[in-house]
Amino acid sequence: MHTDLVAALDIGGTKIAGALVDGHGRIQARAQRPTPGGQDGETVLGAVTEVLGELAGSPLWRSASALGIGSAGPVDASAGTVSPVNVPGWRDFPLVERVRSAVGGLPVKLIGDGVAITAAEHWQGAARGYDNALCMVVSTGVGGGLVLDGRLHPGPTGNAGHIGHMSVDLDGDPCPCGARGCVERLASGPNIARRALENGWRPGADSDTSAAAVAGAARAGDPVAMASFERAAQALAAGIAATATLVEIDIAVIGGGVAKAGDVLFTPLRKALTAYATLSFVRHLTVAPAQMGTDAGLVGAAAAVLAGRPDARAVGV
Repeated sequence: MHTDLVAALDIGGTKIAGALVDGHGRIQARAQRPTPGGQDGETVLGAVTEVLGELAGSPLWRSASALGIGSAGPVDASAGTVSPVNVPGWRDFPLVERVRSAVGGLPVKLIGDGVAITAAEHWQGAARGYDNALCMVVSTGVGGGLVLDGRLHPGPTGNAGHIGHMSVDLDGDPCPCGARGCVERLASGPNIARRALENGWRPGADSDTSAAAVAGAARAGDPVAMASFERAAQALAAGIAATATLVEIDIAVIGGGVAKAGDVLFTPLRKALTAYATLSFVRHLTVAPAQMGTDAGLVGAAAAVLAGRPDARAVGV
């Protein structure tokens, strides 16, 4: 019997995933829907409700004692609201209240998706064993979270470590968040692809214009595709170095779809980092790919719930 079972939601600009997760971080049931990001808030909530409805159809659902939500941000964990940059229909949307109603009053905990991924990587992934870490997801957007002194550090509203909206180009392009030159505006998958197209890169016969296609072209030696990834790597390096200088992290873990580019991203990133992380206490910073894969957000949302229990040491967050 799964007495330690919790439900989890991972809400991003591309997909809304849900799962039932046990105390060892193993997923016992799952559901997923595309995020109708261009639609109104109620339509987006409808997709969330569909995911929860599918999970509720599992015989294990009655054993779930709480629900953790990792959402694209910014979020306000204290108010239970979300305002994802990539989901314009949700602005100060009362997600916790609406979800709690949908699940019959089950306790609900909200954190940012970057914080959720950080919890997962520190519990079971690449940041395990590190007391001070920055974990990032580089995908449709760019999010992040911090582990400081061995503990997850979400901050008062659940947004600490949100590196995607750190400005690294003071006169750069406007970002949807309202600032300029944000890491996300330079390093997210859609922006890597946009920049490559604007500079003359053209897709192959399959007409695939995704960042993954740009990565393939860069791997094959296309100079424009390579330059787009190098610019993304430079932005990431600047943000990582600034974070390391501020809070003295030991490792930066990078996951998400863009990280799947492998050496196309990590080789120029590590090179660029030497130009930004120059002080003695950040010079030996480790950069590593995430290990938890696409389930990191779900496992981390579950970890955030489990961490509040008496046996929280087992969770490691």
